[in-house]
Amino acid sequence: MFEFQWINWILFVAQIIFGAICIGALLQSIPSSSRSHTIERKLWGWHKREPSPKLLRIVRIDEQLVKQSKRAILWAGCGIDYSIVAYMLLRKVVLWTGYASMTIFLLSMQFIPLHWTTNRVVILFILLGIIVAIHLDEYWLKGYRQLRANSITKEIYAISGQLLYFADSKLHIHTKLRKCLPYSRLLRKDMEILLADWYHDPIIALQRFKRAIGTEEGISFVDTIDALRQHNNEDFYTLLRTRLLDYKDTIELAKEGRKETASYVLFVIAGIPILYTFQVFIYPWVQEVNKLLSLMN
Repeated sequence: MFEFQWINWILFVAQIIFGAICIGALLQSIPSSSRSHTIERKLWGWHKREPSPKLLRIVRIDEQLVKQSKRAILWAGCGIDYSIVAYMLLRKVVLWTGYASMTIFLLSMQFIPLHWTTNRVVILFILLGIIVAIHLDEYWLKGYRQLRANSITKEIYAISGQLLYFADSKLHIHTKLRKCLPYSRLLRKDMEILLADWYHDPIIALQRFKRAIGTEEGISFVDTIDALRQHNNEDFYTLLRTRLLDYKDTIELAKEGRKETASYVLFVIAGIPILYTFQVFIYPWVQEVNKLLSLMN
């Protein structure tokens, strides 16, 4: 009976979640002129992709402290479009939901005469895993930022090499960057925006491109492009060659780090057959020796 009640509760919560998603999608599809005074517009600035100050006060989040935190720096390096404030709001809501679910689950096991079945243990470990994973979000953000930085460095290395190919050309730096566009994948969208905004204001376009990349190699690359824009001479192409070597060294260090990580993983995997051998062949002999010693005693 209680098993069916748990299933019904899970289905009920799932219906609420999917219903909320559907309502949000419907509100998003309504023209902006007719939804200017709706509740969702008051609680969330959809065009800015940031929560409203009223909603932040309800959940007790200081916007300025969040934007100046270490997590905000990690978030900027991940290249995600949504703001760090929206992420922190979602993080807190999920944590509160996880803690509330854990409390309700443990209280129900305490006050209702239920046994610890496999399904209930799995539910408990899933809740614990979600809570622990959210508390370790800085670790995941740092790892993702490093992976993204390595991929961006490879693209910057390819684009820099192509710019050096056009070193003797009389083309404008904007045209050279456009010809380097096929060598980009992660940076393609940001480079297209850079090239589109170039003739409006190249300084603002380059600053936006620098913020979108969010890595040290990207910052040095944008500074080199800005220098080539102002002074298109051989000295700055020499600087580009020097930084090209730095990018190559960074890529090699990243490869060495991946090889070291892979060696650790292979070492762990190699230990699995040893444990299996111990379980199949050695452990029965240990059991027999224990039996003999117990008989002797």
